[in-house]
Amino acid sequence: MNRLNDGRSDNVEVFWGEIAPCEHLVQIYADDAAFLDALEGFVGGGIRAGDAVIVIATASHHNALEDRLGAAGVDLDAAIEQLAYIPLDAEVALSRFMVNDWPDEALFNRMVTELIAAASQGGRRVRAFGEMVAILWAQGHSGATVRLEHLWNKYCRDENLSLFCAYPKSGFTKDAAVSLREICAAHTKVLQG
Repeated sequence: MNRLNDGRSDNVEVFWGEIAPCEHLVQIYADDAAFLDALEGFVGGGIRAGDAVIVIATASHHNALEDRLGAAGVDLDAAIEQLAYIPLDAEVALSRFMVNDWPDEALFNRMVTELIAAASQGGRRVRAFGEMVAILWAQGHSGATVRLEHLWNKYCRDENLSLFCAYPKSGFTKDAAVSLREICAAHTKVLQG
């Protein structure tokens, strides 16, 4: 696993330009500004590179991201129309595959397969950002969180999907060092900032 400690926006573009097709990255962030810098680089860089980008996030993060992308000159209406940008609410996404507080693999695969099929039209590469794991983690569902990370890992490997996840540092309170190691072990690269 590579550890990347620089999440500043002046370096994020270069980093996201080098992302491998089956990379599964995570950012552990202290504040939303650093997280949004990285997310903007990931999404904006993907759209500018001709990739399709699926963003599964909370409403507040969608709004902040879309404000930033618009200010950076990204035509979101066109990107949405061309399925180059596919926004999905994280809570809605979770409701599609969680059964008794546990990710159902078949339902998860169905949801992700549908999203990837729409995004990959015309042979485009696909990138995805998922905030569902952070929601599960914040709700205290650590086992379900790790399970979902492993389902994503399998999907990334099998489908050459680039995936970016993010967790706020504030969510790592009980046995923080152990929890951090467990989450970081489920990813190919860790971005801190």
